[in-house]
Amino acid sequence: MGNLMLASLLFILSICLIPQLGSAQLRQNYYANICPNVESIVRNVVKTKFDETFVTVPATIRLLFHDCFVQGCDASVLIASTGSNTAEKDHPDNLSLAGDGFDTVTKAKAAVDTVQRCRNRVSCADILVMAARDVISMVSLSYSAYLMHAQSESRTLLLGQWCYRIQQFSFAA
Repeated sequence: MGNLMLASLLFILSICLIPQLGSAQLRQNYYANICPNVESIVRNVVKTKFDETFVTVPATIRLLFHDCFVQGCDASVLIASTGSNTAEKDHPDNLSLAGDGFDTVTKAKAAVDTVQRCRNRVSCADILVMAARDVISMVSLSYSAYLMHAQSESRTLLLGQWCYRIQQFSFAA
């Protein structure tokens, strides 16, 4: 448990200390014209999975962490190995990832792809991020407050506020 906490702290600190490396601009509602209901589709699948088992929460968050930690958030942790290539998913560091995280993203991607307009248009990386966002919001962390301040405050301050909220969160009933 201590090693996981230390690794998480180091990851968060590295985000704070690494300068902006690219000029890509993320924006809300990117899929508004491509697949207008993608966020509600993903949220519904995540809610169903969350209602089945609480393991969905840490499994999805940890899956996102393992995906983003190695060369960015590209959903490469979801790719299965082939006979001649060992994929990131099967790397020894990732073998302990809970199946519920993979299952959540797989089901969300399948649900999105059932909508003709959305089929093969929404990336697995984006679905993984949406799913992680949704599981966090389902455990009553204030993700919406994070987004509302996103345009007026620095990343470091936002990350600090997010870290503070996580520290204040308790699983006690």
